[in-house]
Amino acid sequence: MENSTPKMYAFNGKKYPCCASLTMGIIGGKWKTVILFYLMNETLRYSELRKLMPTVTERTLSLQLKALEEDKLVKRKVYTSKPPLKVEYSLTDLGKTLIPLIKAISDWGNSVVENQSEK
Repeated sequence: MENSTPKMYAFNGKKYPCCASLTMGIIGGKWKTVILFYLMNETLRYSELRKLMPTVTERTLSLQLKALEEDKLVKRKVYTSKPPLKVEYSLTDLGKTLIPLIKAISDWGNSVVENQSEK
């Protein structure tokens, strides 16, 4: 009998048991998908994201943006030419590949709400 080890998927120094686990490890959690959803169609400043997500804490938003940036899904552009400092966030090319997935997640959430209200 052949002893084979299951295939592991690696990304940014982390290992995942399957490709679905890798995806959820990168975009999972309460806020990452929300951030990606708001950045799908436009570049936003930190303060604009905060207004769109009033229940997230500043610390959590900062940490989630940093994690998305480390995973190369979001790019952070800092403008230092004149005060006050301006920071904008947008999707990278890799982040843009998630748009169909984020739209599907959003559509599914809308259908759940619609079906619930029909009952």
